[in-house]
Amino acid sequence: MRLNHLDLPVPDIAEARAFFERWLGFRHVQTLGDNGLSILVDGAGLVLVLSRLQRGGAQRFPEGFHIGFHLADEAAVTALHAGLAAEGLAGDPPVHQRGAFAFYFIAPGKILVEIAHRPPPGD
Repeated sequence: MRLNHLDLPVPDIAEARAFFERWLGFRHVQTLGDNGLSILVDGAGLVLVLSRLQRGGAQRFPEGFHIGFHLADEAAVTALHAGLAAEGLAGDPPVHQRGAFAFYFIAPGKILVEIAHRPPPGD
């Protein structure tokens, strides 16, 4: 069994869709309605659904909730951080922590994102 999809509620679907396409390699598959629910897919087959915030107030994620992406090597992590930082989208540089080389940033929709490289066991 593998995780098939993730549905993230965001305040601006078009902004979030453009961000995930540009920076995290997702491909837009379909948008329903007038900038309604948007479906994206990554190179590994994970489907990311971006949906509207719930009615009756702002969506809140639990403290510590985040989504994470593992990259092939530390150079790829460093390069992505540099690109995001050049546009004012990333803060602290990657560091070695808990067995990975990683950094965190906030994506559109106030989504905490982790970008990391974790070497295979034994490396």
